[in-house]
Amino acid sequence: MNPKAEIDGKDVAKGRPCSDLIMLGVMASLAGLGAGVIGALFRLALEQANRFRDALLARMDVWGIGGFVLFVALVAGAAAIAAWMVRCLAPSASGSGIPRVMAVLDGEVAPAPLRVIPVKFLAGTLAIGSGLALGREGPIVQMGASIAYQIGKLLRRNWTDCRALMAAGAGAGFAVAFNAPIAGALFVFEGLLKRFEARLVIAALAASAVAIWVGRATFGDTPEFTVGALAQPGLDKMPYFVLLGIGAGLAGTLYNRTLLATLRTADRFSALPVELRAALVGAAVGAIAWFAPSLVGAGDGLAQQALRGEGTLAVLPALFLFRLGLIALSVAAGAPGGLLVPLLALGAELGLWIGLLCALAFPGMAFEPEGFALVGMAALFTAIVRAPLTAIVLVAEMTANLTMLLPMIVACFAAMLVSTLFGDMSILDSLKERSLIRSKRTTGDVDQYNAQK
Repeated sequence: MNPKAEIDGKDVAKGRPCSDLIMLGVMASLAGLGAGVIGALFRLALEQANRFRDALLARMDVWGIGGFVLFVALVAGAAAIAAWMVRCLAPSASGSGIPRVMAVLDGEVAPAPLRVIPVKFLAGTLAIGSGLALGREGPIVQMGASIAYQIGKLLRRNWTDCRALMAAGAGAGFAVAFNAPIAGALFVFEGLLKRFEARLVIAALAASAVAIWVGRATFGDTPEFTVGALAQPGLDKMPYFVLLGIGAGLAGTLYNRTLLATLRTADRFSALPVELRAALVGAAVGAIAWFAPSLVGAGDGLAQQALRGEGTLAVLPALFLFRLGLIALSVAAGAPGGLLVPLLALGAELGLWIGLLCALAFPGMAFEPEGFALVGMAALFTAIVRAPLTAIVLVAEMTANLTMLLPMIVACFAAMLVSTLFGDMSILDSLKERSLIRSKRTTGDVDQYNAQK
């Protein structure tokens, strides 16, 4: 089958009969069910892995230096095993997975094989559970897209339907990863496809609705983050949120360039086995976890601390830069894991810092730094991913807070403007281009796929 021909042909342009749209909705609901189940199971596995890591730390702490060495070795070994599983069993499971899904939806590479799902699940649990600064959303999005594709293939649908199902499954995975159904559907169009298509709206909404039903049946319907009561900021405070957006735009550019520079540096050591590189990163993470457990992992706890206003003007910049470096090193390890959950913590820390600065400089204006932390999450997401609507809805859904809606719009506008002026692509687009170049150089995957088309 020729994906490009089917996407560009009159089959898509003229639409389909009502019965076909109903069938697509049913299949998308199945895809959402699959994405919801695998996403919920993955989140449960990560929770258990995090508890196990904390219990291991507490038990080995009494062993002194011997416990330290053993703990570091175990974390290094978990990261190495995750990298080995990816290299030997499913190379397409490496990294976030979202850039790979984007490339498949654009018809640039073939869909990942079925084995990517168990490899992504197990390797992702090892890598993220061991403390690497990676997020759960990347693996869940890729697994959701893969399950959706397998459903379309099983039902013998053509590429147009399979593509719609993959996009819907990816959005459903995003929704269950963040407990944010509307943001999951928006991410399909703003983050993955960069355009709206009526048929995909139907599929994305159906899949996200079912996936979030599964997720909330498992974890409850409480927001991901708890935010105290915030006062509605007056119009006189909007310029300060523009300042936050400018800061987020600059920080987002720093994030993207640091991440890509770290990956290019890692490429220079390609002679080293990927398992060794992952083990070295894992050892560093294990050593950090021994002395400061709260600094490792995806960063949900750090984001919650910032939303409570916990932080100082002196500590927050150092924490931001430290976590930025840890995220970049974790991505360079080559193990499965996402980028988006960790950046939310960075955004909250940046927003809190700017909020504290404003409160110190203008004590008479009664600033609430916690509100700046919330807005900072959306602004930095916008600067890095270039998806402002998704960012605003995502943070609103994750915090169950609409009070800061106008400040988020103002800050995301400024963040989008600044990051666009710097001329960098979205980090997801940059990683997609990078993966296509590497795939072409190493395996010829792109050439082979294009030849088949």
